[in-house]
Amino acid sequence: MDMQKNSKNNGTTTFTSVVAAFALLVCSLSAWSIPYGNLQGFAEFPAGAVSFADAVVSYTPGSGGLTAANMDASKALGAPDYAGGGACSNAADCRFVSLGAGGSIVLQFIDNYLTGSNSSDYDLWIFEVGPDVEDTLVDVSTDGVDWESVGSVGGSTSGIDLDAFGFGVSNLFSFVRLTDVASEGGTSGASVGADIDAVGAISTIVAHVPEPNTFFLFALGLTALFLSRKHI
Repeated sequence: MDMQKNSKNNGTTTFTSVVAAFALLVCSLSAWSIPYGNLQGFAEFPAGAVSFADAVVSYTPGSGGLTAANMDASKALGAPDYAGGGACSNAADCRFVSLGAGGSIVLQFIDNYLTGSNSSDYDLWIFEVGPDVEDTLVDVSTDGVDWESVGSVGGSTSGIDLDAFGFGVSNLFSFVRLTDVASEGGTSGASVGADIDAVGAISTIVAHVPEPNTFFLFALGLTALFLSRKHI
């Protein structure tokens, strides 16, 4: 009777230890800030790859003679991957989209929200690339219809503090609009206007909890195996 009771207690203790160890592992990993960047700069994103824009809502190229290779709006999605150079010779090798003089692009976060941070830290990061420094106006929206200006970035990789414009952690934005300032930088060329590699939400709330990936399942298995061997 006592042996059965002790066996049950040991089993319960082992299971509890596994759960606790796995929870500690998940919390430790989620606390990491993962650096993302390109040839022109880096920023840390606590939520990892989910932080970056997922969809192009609209793209309105500006004037100046953009070539087709520089007009693939999908190049602004996902994590930054610019490796240098100016105008692209073909769309397949291009790592950014050019807005053209006065052009604009609207991007959407689908699996996360952009928020403020209740601090003076940067909340939104724009990866604008290329040899020319071109100013870009930035607006944010909850619905893609009504927009709020949050200033501008002065070219290259630059951040914006949403809290400086009155937005905190309770404000959830799904859309970002970038508009090239036509009076800044060149006015003609194959990649004229701001060149956007990526847009990331440093301060973010994940909209959908992803299913456990292979790494976490593997880590859980190793933790369970280790703890079970300790009780043999």
